[in-house]
Amino acid sequence: MRQLILVTCIASAFWIPMAAAADLKVLSAGAVEPGLQRAAEQFKRASGNEIKIQFNTAPQLAKRMAEGEVADILIAPPAVLDELTKNGKISMQGRVTLGRVGAGVVVRLDAPSPEIASTEALKRAMLSADSIVYNTASTGLYLEKLFERIGIAEQIKTKTTRYPNGEEVMNHIIKGRGNELGFGVITEIKLFEPKGLKLVGPLPPDIQNYTSYGAALISNAPSADAAKAFLTYLATPETKQIFTAAGIE
Repeated sequence: MRQLILVTCIASAFWIPMAAAADLKVLSAGAVEPGLQRAAEQFKRASGNEIKIQFNTAPQLAKRMAEGEVADILIAPPAVLDELTKNGKISMQGRVTLGRVGAGVVVRLDAPSPEIASTEALKRAMLSADSIVYNTASTGLYLEKLFERIGIAEQIKTKTTRYPNGEEVMNHIIKGRGNELGFGVITEIKLFEPKGLKLVGPLPPDIQNYTSYGAALISNAPSADAAKAFLTYLATPETKQIFTAAGIE
């Protein structure tokens, strides 16, 4: 009953302004995928609009926008949105904050979980691991500097493998062997847990890194009215609950 009421409310808010269903194209960072997919499905049922989402890393999204790709909505970290706003690529109005995502440690489902509750414990786990795997995107850039800061960058250099995105990191761990430790955003780890992964836990509080994400209207959006309606929906308390349930704070 509660779901029916919610869908009815969404429909009343977003169905009337649209004369016909539209096709929305959304470019999004992968970290918010679990919450965004559920929100898009809910909005589609209520409005009749098709929503096609393409996920990439933040650097790849910025590159695609700089090259003039046509889409309706961009979801990315604030720094990316700010830069594209300055360049006139996205609108200054209607930006929505979706939330933030922390980083975590992942191992294969059948592997033992190392102790990572403190920075010192995490360092010991990394030094004793056979290999370390993480990406070259936003999370990976933070981790690279973190490992230098806590003094283990040189010690793990020869056993480190990096990939352009989190999906490749997760697939490596799933298919791996031995004592491997992977790093990634917690939402992405949870997305791959049913495929053979295990979230050991978040980074220790004193070295945790949160990446925030926002959604904005692209300046040349082909379906601007429908895109604005979706942005309005993303800002509702009901949608915030969907994102929170998916691990997006």
